[in-house]
Amino acid sequence: MSLPSVSAELAPGAPSAALEGQGWRAALAEAVRGSHQDFSTGPVNRALLLLSVPMVLEMVMESVFALVDVFFVSRLGAEAVATVGLTESMLTLAYTVPLGLSIGATALVSRRMGEKNPERAASAAVQTLGLGLLLALPMSVLGVLFARPLLSALGASPAVVAQGAPYTQVMLGSFVIVMPLFLISAILRGAGDAATSMRALFLANSVNIVLAPLFIFGLGPVPGLGVAGAAIATTLGRLTGVVYQLHRLMRGGGRLGLGRRHLRLEPSTMLSLLRLSGGAILQSVLGLSSWLVLMRIVASFGSAAMAGYTLVMRIILFAQQPSWGMSHAVGTLVGQSLGARDAERAERVTWRASLFTILFLGGVSLVFLTLSEPLIRAFTIEADVVLHASRGLRILSWGLFLYAFVTIIPHAFNGAGDTTTPTAINLLCAWGLQIPLAYALTGPAGLGPEGAFLAIAITYAVLGITSAALFRQGKWKTRSL
Repeated sequence: MSLPSVSAELAPGAPSAALEGQGWRAALAEAVRGSHQDFSTGPVNRALLLLSVPMVLEMVMESVFALVDVFFVSRLGAEAVATVGLTESMLTLAYTVPLGLSIGATALVSRRMGEKNPERAASAAVQTLGLGLLLALPMSVLGVLFARPLLSALGASPAVVAQGAPYTQVMLGSFVIVMPLFLISAILRGAGDAATSMRALFLANSVNIVLAPLFIFGLGPVPGLGVAGAAIATTLGRLTGVVYQLHRLMRGGGRLGLGRRHLRLEPSTMLSLLRLSGGAILQSVLGLSSWLVLMRIVASFGSAAMAGYTLVMRIILFAQQPSWGMSHAVGTLVGQSLGARDAERAERVTWRASLFTILFLGGVSLVFLTLSEPLIRAFTIEADVVLHASRGLRILSWGLFLYAFVTIIPHAFNGAGDTTTPTAINLLCAWGLQIPLAYALTGPAGLGPEGAFLAIAITYAVLGITSAALFRQGKWKTRSL
């Protein structure tokens, strides 16, 4: 398996030079500001840069919500922090629904934009939002009603349930706000307007950062609401982001505009969206559930091993964020290219993004291999935790560059409307390989918690190589939406 050459596009003076003579600074400024380029044509490198930069920033800002909550709530004590952690575990599972719908929305909208049919793209956007709200309403109601028993089922103490139930009720009840925030971001990304999604989350985070300490601790006439105040601040921040997104969509003048003429139900479009999203939701559920089982395996070796595992995965996940931004850009570009009937460009986009991500993750691997122990010691000085974490980080680093295929190629499949192939690969690799291998290496093979890290590294390699091989077959090029 080989990647197509990039020398022509990177050659000095070539007509398809990566940034068409622009400096990196100007291109980055355009990416953050928002580009009006037609992403179904023109240099691939430039398109990847203009789309991936705001997408990376968008994901970073989404993670800031959780960090802000933990930062302020930690001042309230261990029970408040436990409430946030337990509620996040519930939300992680619930988020598989909007994440799956988001993949379907991006695929449909990007395909229609590539076909130069913004009217059908707008109709697809409205059907996506309608379907999302139909699913979000019962989830919100059930979350409010069953917040207390859900906390208890996850092992929360009576004190945590008593203090944390209002926080959990608000967070789960706000799913009717979370759903459109996710879906409108996906719609805008599919239209090639990633900068608006980024600005919406920046606005939402700004509101949350200001309101969180105000509602948690109180000030003047505003009473301190404790941990529940964090949930209210987060919800109001997200609501602000949704209002901004809707304003940008409804006012027109951008890549995609919604009008009254689009406000009608289209059962056929909804069915297409459900078909696409069903596989995408299953992808998320399979991945999440396998990681939970893996966490349980590591936890059997004690708190030091579990702490080391948690540290390593947080570091790895943070380091991978740029590759996730690149992968979302690929999903949009593949969809738009196929809509423009240019399958060759869609394939070139995917291999090019894979190459850039391999180079990036390869550099990250070298840093982790060289500085694993000092890096871990920046988070903890407990000797046992440092030992487990530094060993685990080195093990994962040896195959981290292959994770480029794991992030990029599934999004290329999804962008093409083929959610079945990455779902099948995830099922076979996560449950057919990673979990059995982790049990075997940690137990019978006698490797202890390091065996779990080795199982992850091997699964990365198999998942990446399998994804690349199936993508190369090209069956995704014939998917119709």
